[in-house]
Amino acid sequence: MRLFPAEIDYHAPIVIIGFGSIGKGSLPLILRHIRSPRDKMVVIDPDDASRRLCELEGVRFRKIALRPDNYRQVLKPIAAGGFIVNLSVDVSSADLIRLCRDIDALYIDTCIEPWAGGYLDKSKPLASRTNYALREEVRAIKGQGPTAIIAHGANPGMVSHLYKRALVRLAADMGHTVAPTTRQQWAQLARNLGVKGIHIAERDSQWADIPKLPGEFVNTWSVEGFLSEGLQPAELGWGTHERHVPPEATFHDTGCRAAIYLTRPGATTRVRSWTPNAGPIQGYMITHNESISIADYLSIEEDGKTAYRPTVHYAYHPCDDTILSLHELQGRNLRHPGKIRVMNDEIVDGMDELGVLLYGHSRNAYWYGSQLTIHEARSLAPYQNATGLQVSSAVVAAMIWAIENPRRGVCDADELDHDRIMAIQEPYLGKMVGAYTDWTPLDNRDGGLFPEAIDREDPWQFLNVIVR
Repeated sequence: MRLFPAEIDYHAPIVIIGFGSIGKGSLPLILRHIRSPRDKMVVIDPDDASRRLCELEGVRFRKIALRPDNYRQVLKPIAAGGFIVNLSVDVSSADLIRLCRDIDALYIDTCIEPWAGGYLDKSKPLASRTNYALREEVRAIKGQGPTAIIAHGANPGMVSHLYKRALVRLAADMGHTVAPTTRQQWAQLARNLGVKGIHIAERDSQWADIPKLPGEFVNTWSVEGFLSEGLQPAELGWGTHERHVPPEATFHDTGCRAAIYLTRPGATTRVRSWTPNAGPIQGYMITHNESISIADYLSIEEDGKTAYRPTVHYAYHPCDDTILSLHELQGRNLRHPGKIRVMNDEIVDGMDELGVLLYGHSRNAYWYGSQLTIHEARSLAPYQNATGLQVSSAVVAAMIWAIENPRRGVCDADELDHDRIMAIQEPYLGKMVGAYTDWTPLDNRDGGLFPEAIDREDPWQFLNVIVR
C-alpha cells in the first residue's frame, strides 16, 4: 500500500473553478490531503453533469459560467481569504490573480488561460496569442501578494521539478555532489554539465475498448484544453547553442526573450525525441508554459548578453486514438470537431510515460520521469486515468506548498521547492525512471534514402530535431 505522507489543515474557503476530468480527479486528492471544512468548499462549472459527484463528497456545486462581466461578483463572497483553484478553460488567469490580490486569496492554475476566444482571436497578432505573451502578462503582476502559482499541473508544473532532480543525478554520475538552492546555481549547474537542451518527452500508450468514431476527437485529458493549446503557435525556449534559425521563427522584442514562436500551430509541428519505454518517438511540439519558464529560469546573462540558455520544448506523442483524431483535425484544416470524448473508464491498458530528456552533454542524453500505468492510477485515487493523476497530484502538491508559503506573489513552477513538491506527489507517479541513451535525432539519417538539410557536426541542433 502506498503512503500519502502530506496532510495540512486549512480552514479558509476553497473554490474550484472547472470540473472536467482534472477537476474531478483533483477533488478527492484535495479532500485527502487538505483538512478543510467541506461547507466552505465550492465547485463552479457551467455544466452540472457531475453535480452528483460533488454532493456525494459533501461539497457545494454551483452551475455558473464565469465571464469578464460576472466573475468578481460571483467569486468575492465565496473566495475572500481562501484559495481559488482554477482548473477551467476560458477563464482568465490574469484577471483571477488580480482578484486574488484584492480579496487576499491564494491561487493556482494548470495553464495560463485567457478569456473565451483568446487563443483563436483572429484580430490579434500571433505574438499576442502565444503562451509567452500570457506568461508576460501574469509575471507583470509583481509584489509580495498572496501566493499565485501559475501553470502547475504535470506539464507545465511537475516537469520543472523533474529536471532539477535529473540535473543532480546527472552531476552525481559525472562525479560531482551538488545541492543547488538558487536560480543562479541551477543555471550554472546545467551550463557546467554541458546540457544543451531539454525535451519534455511524453508517450501516452493508454488504449480503450471503445474505439474512436469517425469525426470524434478523443483524448486522455481535456479535449478543449488540448485543442486550444494545439492551435496556438508552436513555441520553444531558444538555446544559445543553436546556429540554424527556423525560417518560420519569430523572436520577441519585449519581455524575457527566452523563447521564440513558429508561424504554425503546435498541432501540425512534429519533433524527434526519445523515452525509455517507447524508444524513439515523433511528438507534437505543443506550446506549454514550461518551454518558456525553464529556458528563462536556466538563462545566464553576462555583460548584457545571454551567455547560456538551453533549448526547451514539448515532444508529445499522445495515445493512438488521439493521433488519429489529430490527423482528422488536420484534414479538416483545423476545424473544431463535432464530437469530443475524454477517455477514462473505457481505458483497458497502457501507461503515460512523462519525463525530461536532458541532452547534449558528455553522456549524450538522460531521461528522468514517471511511468504510470492505468492500473496503478486507478489503485491510487478515484476518477483517474494515468494522465490525469500526474496532473491532479501536482495540483494538490503545489496547493500544500502555497498554504505553507502564503506570501510569495506570482510563482512559476521553477521557483517552488522541488524536493517538497516531489515528496508529496511522488507516491502518485508510479515507477520513477532514470535512463541514459545513445540515441540522437540523427539516428539512421545517413542520407542514403533521401537528402536532408541536417547538421552532422552537432546532432542536437533544433534543425535536426524538427520534422520537415
